[in-house]
Amino acid sequence: MVIDTHAHWYAKDFVALLEAEAEQNGALMSRSRKGNPVFALPGIGQKSTMKPEMIEPGLMIDAMNARRIDAYVLSLTNPMVYWAPPQFGLELSKTWNDASAAAHAGHPDRFIGTMMLPLQDPALALPEIERAAKLRGMRALYMATHVNGRNLDDKSLWPVYERCERLGLPILLHPLYPCGGERYGAQYFLRNLLGNPYEVGIAAASLVFGGVMDAFPKLTVMLPQAGGTFPWLVGRMDHGWEVRKECQDIEHRPSAYLQRFYYDTITHHPGIMRSLIDLVGAERVVLGSDYDQDMSYERPVDFVDSIPGLSARERSLILEDNAARLLNL
Repeated sequence: MVIDTHAHWYAKDFVALLEAEAEQNGALMSRSRKGNPVFALPGIGQKSTMKPEMIEPGLMIDAMNARRIDAYVLSLTNPMVYWAPPQFGLELSKTWNDASAAAHAGHPDRFIGTMMLPLQDPALALPEIERAAKLRGMRALYMATHVNGRNLDDKSLWPVYERCERLGLPILLHPLYPCGGERYGAQYFLRNLLGNPYEVGIAAASLVFGGVMDAFPKLTVMLPQAGGTFPWLVGRMDHGWEVRKECQDIEHRPSAYLQRFYYDTITHHPGIMRSLIDLVGAERVVLGSDYDQDMSYERPVDFVDSIPGLSARERSLILEDNAARLLNL
């Protein structure tokens, strides 16, 4: 069973709620030339176009079959819910969570549910995580790499981590409106090409240096974009841990935390993927495609098969076994 842990979906009810109420809550909604809903936030150039291929379960299953994927882990990409006033963020989260569970119920072998929480107000998030965790097919918390500019070691988020650890819910991360976005400009798509991996690296480093991984030793976190910059800069972090006092409030050197994370396969470079497997172990790598974005893999299994020196055991771990362990399937 080939499991894609990085596949994006806009639930129909979630889109309908945005179209009905997003503008009165501070966002902008419009339609593309093809008539698809488009979400935007004032002052942020990045827009989210909600295509039928990312809404309709039947079209997603068709794409799944063409890509040789058996199951998608449903995940919400930009705009997520943190931009909204807290009560509307909670309403959006509940709508997504109920729809995610319903998608699983309708296609239990094809869709794996994840939950969203209004982390802009963790007090609202805690009751919802308890409710949503009881929904059928809900296997993980989906979370951005920052919450309205707050890094993931922010103490306001620690009760959420405690609840995830207690409930056995892994956290799947995804970039959201990269930091310093105004510097990337729009000309070369650098906000995605560079910004997203940078965001992932900042998120992972914050969880490590901020003590989250020490405080919650059973917490499981999956990093998209193959960990972004985190695996490749861990040597600098180790050195910083040795020579900088502000880096030493953790139990181990940063490289000791590499195996605390899972990493998806989105590198677009077989050799780099081989290096990541050698660095963190094949047991920590899961398939991801970034469906249905222009930066996605059209043939994600073929990419895995292109990794140099891939053994049959490593292939099985990456395509199925690790995701099944990560998601407690």
